[in-house]
Amino acid sequence: MKLYDFPLSGHAHRARAMLSLLNVDYDHHVMDLANGEHKTPEFLAINPLGQVPTLTDGDVVLRDSTAILTYLALKYDDKRQWLPEDPALAALVQSWLSVSVHEVFDGPCVSRLIKLFGYQADHAQAVEKAHTVFTTLFEPHFENNEWLVGNAPTIADIANYSYIARVNEGEVSLENYPNIRAWLVRVESLDGFEQMPHAADA
Repeated sequence: MKLYDFPLSGHAHRARAMLSLLNVDYDHHVMDLANGEHKTPEFLAINPLGQVPTLTDGDVVLRDSTAILTYLALKYDDKRQWLPEDPALAALVQSWLSVSVHEVFDGPCVSRLIKLFGYQADHAQAVEKAHTVFTTLFEPHFENNEWLVGNAPTIADIANYSYIARVNEGEVSLENYPNIRAWLVRVESLDGFEQMPHAADA
């Protein structure tokens, strides 16, 4: 199994964190995005989209971070904690995965991309979207729940953690969201969890 990674990508961090939580051995290749390694013919033959993360496992090639989380949970978690078998809980996990690639991407992720990497988008709009998803979904949810789904962490928590944990790098404050901050601490306290790195430390 091999992970094509970039340390400051929250998408890639999802895969890295899950591999760490499940204690899975894998080959780790950090892509040189600055010099265009992700656009070379060799990598495009593996992932035509030229994006990280990409996970290869024999003949299996996965180029989507939430697909990687699903694959790892189904393959390595015999207890089915990370992706529950119960239909209602499994559907709820999927709904939060959707939030991670839509609302969390549009707000927390994009605001950070603008500030760190010069991504071309409206920063004020991204900040507004971040606060909207925090106030309407995450903060109220964690008033009565420790995790996004059920009574234990799932891949939904891992998928949503990365960009929210480093949203301050997009100049979005979590000061007014104590429930979200407490959830982040719970995720970071999981045995084997690998935190999302700070840009200043990378």
